[in-house]
Amino acid sequence: QVQLVESGGGLVQAGGSLRLSCAGSGRSFSSDVMGWFRQAPGKEREFVAGISYNGISSRYLDSVKGRFTISRDNTMNMVYLQMNSLKTEDTAVYYCAADRRAGTVSSWPNNYDYWGQGTQVTVSS
Repeated sequence: QVQLVESGGGLVQAGGSLRLSCAGSGRSFSSDVMGWFRQAPGKEREFVAGISYNGISSRYLDSVKGRFTISRDNTMNMVYLQMNSLKTEDTAVYYCAADRRAGTVSSWPNNYDYWGQGTQVTVSS
């Protein structure tokens, strides 16, 4: 079956760093736009970062720009989200997603075809 599985979430203090990983299986994701989304309690799911199929271009939520970096390794069917200078407002469940037919990186969740189960990131003060 086609799957995306996130890992690397956990509890971290404000100002700290965390790296999330997303492992794809069942098919190659090397032609897909890959994105990270997050959902905090009481809030809608929001786009955090996305990356083109070849890793050349990327897009970020304004509030994470300069702190988070998305990357991918297509030879390993992996995508990553490096999160630095974490803030309490970054606390959320983080999801990895794949958009099969994208020409550009989309921020809309409905454009994405495959989703991981999510990993919890909790940032304490």
